Amino acid sequence: MNRRKSLLVFALSPILASLVLAPLAPAQPAKRPMTFEDMMQMKRLGETAVSPDGQWLAYSVGTVNLDANTITHQWWLKKISGGQPETIAVTQPNDSGLQFSADGKQILFLSSRTGAQQIWLADFDPATGVTSNAKQLTTIVTGADNAQWAPNDQSIIFTSFVYPDCTAITYADNAGNKCNADKDAAAAASKVKAQIFTHLLYRHWNHFTGDKRSHLFQVQVASGQPRDLTPNDPHDVPPFSLEGGGGFSISPDSKELAFTENPDPVPAISTSAQIYTLDLTNPEAKPVKISTSAGGNFTPAYSPDGKYIAWRSQARPGYESDEFRFALYDRSTKAIKYLLSKFDRWVDEIAWGPTSGWIYFIAGDQGYEQIYALNLAPDFSKNNPDWIPAQLTREGTYSDLRPESNGEVLIATRNSVRNPGEVVALNSTSVGHMAFDIGYGPGVELPIANHQILDERQLTHLNDTLLAQLDLPAMESFWFTAKDGVKVQGFLIRPPNFDPNKKYPVKFLIHGGPQGAWGDDWSYRWNAELFAANGYVVVMINPRGSTGYGQKFVEGVSGDWGGKPFTDLMTGLDYAEQHYPFIDKSRECALGASYGGYMANWILGHTGRFKCIVTHDGMFNAESAFGSTDELWFNTWEFQGHPWDYYGKPDSENPFRKWSPSLYAKNFKTPTLVVHSQLDYRLDLSEGLQLFTTLQLLHVPSKMLYFPDEGHWVLKPQNSRLWYKTVNDWVDQWTKTSH
Repeated sequence: MNRRKSLLVFALSPILASLVLAPLAPAQPAKRPMTFEDMMQMKRLGETAVSPDGQWLAYSVGTVNLDANTITHQWWLKKISGGQPETIAVTQPNDSGLQFSADGKQILFLSSRTGAQQIWLADFDPATGVTSNAKQLTTIVTGADNAQWAPNDQSIIFTSFVYPDCTAITYADNAGNKCNADKDAAAAASKVKAQIFTHLLYRHWNHFTGDKRSHLFQVQVASGQPRDLTPNDPHDVPPFSLEGGGGFSISPDSKELAFTENPDPVPAISTSAQIYTLDLTNPEAKPVKISTSAGGNFTPAYSPDGKYIAWRSQARPGYESDEFRFALYDRSTKAIKYLLSKFDRWVDEIAWGPTSGWIYFIAGDQGYEQIYALNLAPDFSKNNPDWIPAQLTREGTYSDLRPESNGEVLIATRNSVRNPGEVVALNSTSVGHMAFDIGYGPGVELPIANHQILDERQLTHLNDTLLAQLDLPAMESFWFTAKDGVKVQGFLIRPPNFDPNKKYPVKFLIHGGPQGAWGDDWSYRWNAELFAANGYVVVMINPRGSTGYGQKFVEGVSGDWGGKPFTDLMTGLDYAEQHYPFIDKSRECALGASYGGYMANWILGHTGRFKCIVTHDGMFNAESAFGSTDELWFNTWEFQGHPWDYYGKPDSENPFRKWSPSLYAKNFKTPTLVVHSQLDYRLDLSEGLQLFTTLQLLHVPSKMLYFPDEGHWVLKPQNSRLWYKTVNDWVDQWTKTSH
């Protein structure tokens, strides 16, 4: 207020004068940009569990100790209706896998406090939330993981890595346990660490597979004795998954198990995981395959009434990014229906409602991972495969669905680009009882979903105090038209303390996959808010190949890695430069990892518009990458065959050479930071070494950051600090100074 005007008001109005003289509320401190140290201080939401009466929420929280280079997880318990959380007394740091029994009077959890990870049980009082009397249930020498109560609370299903050639571990015979223990001891004592391979997939993601395989076990709660349910099976049951989890489900009557297994003899070239059922009442029973599609089939889930099994299904073998369909198996007729034929989005997660009339699922759509509900009642949808589900949320990224047994609340985890994960409760009492609103997305011909947005309440508040101090700008969405007329989406984040009259440099982020997407999602590895924090505009484009825009859009990258995706990215950046006048197009840096690293390498040989490039774990030589990757099906599909299929043909007809960044090295001029890790078996370290060698010999300004103890992702806290510092310093060096 102008001082002259305030004096005039004082003279004319005693009431206003008294207001002016009253003590002013303390000014709120100005928010500040986020730092790496802030991000490391944030509490990280982990696993969640809900008591069967819907009264209690258990959740795990990870705390980073940057000096110790550790992340420690601790379990907490709170009432869903409100109140302060308390630590769960019977658990210790880094215990995991907590679950409530069906009667609500016990919990199980996994703990390594006595050596190998084992299943522990404790008493739980549903009235007070008090846990007590923790006791170790299993003593299996190979350890236990992915434990899940049977609905009758009499047994638990879990997984363990065992030697398939050992005698099977059974209730009555300890020979299998001894065989596994002897083999482990001999391997540990041997002075020779060499390995002999006789099969492919000898290493996977970040580890060598060795001779052990994951098997399913059942343990009786009364005796603590385990039984191998897949004895002597040479395959992993369930197959390896980055998302983790057991890949199995138990029928409501506890008499049958449904699980996922890839039976192909060479899993390195196959995505054909299948769904099997096993009669748990008959020790002599053999698994029965119930899925019929040639592609992958995952995460089976029994309906509460036991009539159906739902799962995520892909039609085409060898294609890990085929559309994930909604499969519904009728146990009485053995018929499979594939629902939502016009939905054209991937089904990413499935959770049955408390009755078998409704099923919830999560699907990605235009930068968001949203919750949907599908009515299976005969008098409503009649299992119509063309039925459009109800969309229950609008923004953010949801996961870990847990419908309450009374049907009134849906528990889920939610995060966004501005907020790390928190547990939320959605009021689901009105699902199916409100008028639907048909919604259309930009460029979408068919309605994606009916809208029935639920009221939401946040249950956990892990980082409220810290987040209130930080200036975390909103993510803005924009759409543009690609060279061939297709609508493509991009996102932009302005720097903190934004001044529209200034010009800002750009960090142009390129996502991996390539079948992935940028969106309203929090990340500790590639955090868009942290990239913007030191004075940058962050631009992100979802080019051809991105998920959440329909399967045709997803498939626009296969066989065309450096084609339409590259032009989509460049056209999207052109659009941002033209429509956001605060962008300084003379100071832009391109950064990408995995497929984003490949695209950064491709950009290096195809445009000089960027001041610098950061390429993390990217493919440089498509032919050599084929022979050094773990999952061979991926490159076979994306490059439409094997390298030898194209020998003798011109490079223009050979995708392994046409789309290989290494063959465009004569054009390399942009200063480039190369990041790669020793334990990255998805894109071998040699890809980064080849690129760095090439840059050095061409006298292109370059630097390489090498991690001997990381895989495809940089996860250790101090390594993460070095990663962010090295990357940001490199971008600053080339965009904030004159060259």
